[in-house]
Amino acid sequence: MECLIGMQFDDFVMVAADQTNARSIMVMKSDQDKFCQLSDKLVMAVSGESGDTTQFAEFIARNIQLYKMRNGYELSPTAAANYTRRQLADYLRSRTPYQVNLLLAGFDEESGKPELYMMDYLASMIKTKYAAHGYGGFFTTALMDCHYRSNMTRQQAYNLMIECVKEVQKRLVINLPNFAVLVIDKEGVSRMDTINPTVIANAA
Repeated sequence: MECLIGMQFDDFVMVAADQTNARSIMVMKSDQDKFCQLSDKLVMAVSGESGDTTQFAEFIARNIQLYKMRNGYELSPTAAANYTRRQLADYLRSRTPYQVNLLLAGFDEESGKPELYMMDYLASMIKTKYAAHGYGGFFTTALMDCHYRSNMTRQQAYNLMIECVKEVQKRLVINLPNFAVLVIDKEGVSRMDTINPTVIANAA
């Protein structure tokens, strides 16, 4: 029922996650933060079972911070993605697998380029230009196929993200009113305005 959307551009990565926490037929809250900041320029968006998402995200974040303290430098987005995938794969083969789907977005200081990785609960991973998790992905992938350009500005990317969220809210039977949006670039992680019905109405 959750939805994560990510897009990588020439200078930055933009990631959006719905803020709905629901169980069965009941919505618990509509302002949940589904992002976990792993380092200064690395963010993980997580969806799945409530307990698993919190525990796995904190486990990965703490181990990446431990690596930095031991070695004096941070993991690159590629290294962090492969480490995360390996942990997910190991737990998949244990008695306590994590039911989590991830989007990992970061900025690689060595290459000077942003990166986006998509990972599912079966520990399959791909580096991609744009991706979506959840039922919303059935509607947003076609929009990104049609309108995505790697040289978009931040405002153009935000407008495309609004169109994606608008389509999810229009077509999906489940109500996902609020989407938090983060941008990761060479300056670090910054938060953009939450996409809600008011923002969508003003953009129309």
